[in-house]
Amino acid sequence: MSIFHITLIIAMVMLSICLLLTAIRFSIGPTLPDRVTAFDLFVANVIGIIIIYTELTQNEDFIDVAMILSLFGFLGSISFAYYIMRITK
Repeated sequence: MSIFHITLIIAMVMLSICLLLTAIRFSIGPTLPDRVTAFDLFVANVIGIIIIYTELTQNEDFIDVAMILSLFGFLGSISFAYYIMRITK
């Protein structure tokens, strides 16, 4: 096992911890913008975990999943922002 693989495993563990903390923030977020931000960070963490897993397993099929997930995360954030703008008007 090379130092690169050890670094990837450490990064995956750290992203998993961040994912757990983001889920807690999403559940206790007092306002809707807090939850939208937590959702966006949750999607970014999942994409990072998918990319690290892709590098560890040398299976490039998961890159398409990460790209589609990033598209859905972006569209979700934009639609929440539009919804918030419509409410505050």
